[in-house]
Amino acid sequence: MEKVLRDGFIYMSQNKTLNSLAKKYGLRFGASRFVAGEDFKASVSTIRELNAKGLSVTVDHLGEFIKTVEEANTNRDEIIRAIEIMAEEQLDAYMSLKLTSLGFDISDELIEDNMRQILTVAQRVGVFVAIDMEDEQRCEKTLELFKKLKAEFDGLGTVIQSYLYRSEDDINHLAPLKPNLRIVKGAYKEPATVAFPEKEDVDHNYVKLVKLHLANGNYASIATHDDHMIDAVIEHVKENNIPLDQFEFQMLYGIRVERQLELVRQGYKVRVYVPYGRDWYGYFMRRLAERPANVAFVLKGMVKK
Repeated sequence: MEKVLRDGFIYMSQNKTLNSLAKKYGLRFGASRFVAGEDFKASVSTIRELNAKGLSVTVDHLGEFIKTVEEANTNRDEIIRAIEIMAEEQLDAYMSLKLTSLGFDISDELIEDNMRQILTVAQRVGVFVAIDMEDEQRCEKTLELFKKLKAEFDGLGTVIQSYLYRSEDDINHLAPLKPNLRIVKGAYKEPATVAFPEKEDVDHNYVKLVKLHLANGNYASIATHDDHMIDAVIEHVKENNIPLDQFEFQMLYGIRVERQLELVRQGYKVRVYVPYGRDWYGYFMRRLAERPANVAFVLKGMVKK
């Protein structure tokens, strides 16, 4: 049953008609539990509250399904302004972004130009930027662009997904760049030809990839809410005397809040992934797909409305 729900939510996350309706009606039916606001200024107070609790933040400007150069450039300008505000307000935060929201599927020239504009500002004001990973068919091109830009801009990271067979090789190939990698399980529906179909294998590969990346001496952003994964990482770093400043845990805004604070109390760095923007629908559906128990919050939201 859980797999059916997961597949259903992933399918809905890719529905452009439902995405348009979501934009029209705004953050309703529980989405505000996972999305900080429809613009960055509305999210600043949330970031400050998290920082005050000892939690770092990565901000994600949500944007999917763009079709035009104008939309890509509008998203670029929004991201640049958000980065400037982070620096002006001295927030403990960095920017995460999706290449498809910036013209990745339109042209190579457009995405490279938009990324260079963003990274030039980010480098000037001292804000780190992470490139989110999307579906597998875009993985190779994403990593190639990351390597190209990383040679020019040091404050750049990206994401590795443990459900993909290729990820171990990707970590090894990227290792010489000394990258800051966020390691996630993956939230897109992929065929068994490219991804592990069984959760047990995804989990096993997750811990393996974290250990490999740390062994390479590089910074790991360990993005999981799974206590088994968290405990395995803590045990590994203690046994191998890995310094606390070589890794951090990352969790999503609105999910396992008490666990986030518990890790902070234990002395670990925790960063909360805080999304904002009008294009919240696809992100919200993938959160429901990852953990169908979150549907309860949606139903509560519908009743309240």
